[in-house]
Amino acid sequence: MDDVELRRLVPRVLAVLVRRGADFATAEDAVQEALIRALSAWEDDPPSDPEGWLITVAWRAFLDMTRSNTARRDREARFDRDPPPGVGPSADDTLHLYFLCAQPDLTPSSAVALTLRAVGGLTTRQIAQAYLVPEATMAQRISRAKRTVATAGLDRPGDPRTVMRVLYLVFNEGYSGDVDLAAEAIRLTRQLAALVEEPEVDGLLALMLLHHARRPSRTRPDGAIVPLADQDRAQWDTRLIAEGVATLQAAIAEDRLGEYQAQAAIAALHADALRFEDTDWVQIVEWYDELLRFADTPITRLNRAVAVGEADGAPAGLAALATVDEDVPRREAVAAHLHERNGDLETAARLYAAAARNAPSVPERDHQTRQAARLNHLLHGPG
Repeated sequence: MDDVELRRLVPRVLAVLVRRGADFATAEDAVQEALIRALSAWEDDPPSDPEGWLITVAWRAFLDMTRSNTARRDREARFDRDPPPGVGPSADDTLHLYFLCAQPDLTPSSAVALTLRAVGGLTTRQIAQAYLVPEATMAQRISRAKRTVATAGLDRPGDPRTVMRVLYLVFNEGYSGDVDLAAEAIRLTRQLAALVEEPEVDGLLALMLLHHARRPSRTRPDGAIVPLADQDRAQWDTRLIAEGVATLQAAIAEDRLGEYQAQAAIAALHADALRFEDTDWVQIVEWYDELLRFADTPITRLNRAVAVGEADGAPAGLAALATVDEDVPRREAVAAHLHERNGDLETAARLYAAAARNAPSVPERDHQTRQAARLNHLLHGPG
């Protein structure tokens, strides 16, 4: 059994312990202890029932942990040495864990970390590497999150929208350390989609698949950003695109349109174009108008301005951009692009330079710097 298959068992095992009366924080630690033991014990002789093995070992680890605290006598009166009989884990148990990890009192970063550990089965070290923070810092974040869940109680979980938001946050982290968070988010969203009948979950899965399909073409070997117009579409994963489109079509057929379905429809239109010049920008603008009904945010209006500029010309795009506050991140980059398309290279060069100064990441800073340099070279020559 490989690492990914082992992690699939984590939420089911954890759910069994919680359902049998274990407090969430201690149960989660016990499951992690069982995973560590499994990695060494199964190397030469894997059990015939891996899930049952993990449940038994995790339960015993939980009992050992409870005996070490001041409530030992009380807890030992409540629990026997061996796991009590009962039905096996169910889909509802796993689903409940998703909602516990999206507990409303948790910050988004804590909810993401707890989801990756409790539902995803990642170790604290792996999560810390993925988020580029010290392991001790991540351990504290996860411990605080578990205490929050334990204090709030198991009857106050988050709602489906919060769960989806957490999974989308995981997806957007991409890849770092030895864990591919984008792939992990897709795996967890597939799992969630199998547990609930909710077209927005399918819309989220479609959105992830369509974005992930373009991943190989988004950066050069040196890490430089490749704009959509310049991406090599032969590198796009047609299998993922086909799955994403099929998943989206099934979701839209339910006639319960939502934010993620609208975003996925926009991504599907980009994926459908054989060349950048073939993109159906008019239909993309229409989908952005639909998206505004569900998420009238600055980033939605910013992206819509780009689409309007492609569909109706740069002046129309600049007019659409005027509805976006000037302090919104990446607004200067969009303004620079539209001014360049409108023929105002001086203004565009100045805005590209400003976008570089305010870029949220090093690759974006370098990309905007190159754009400014390119226009300055056209305007003033190599000197």
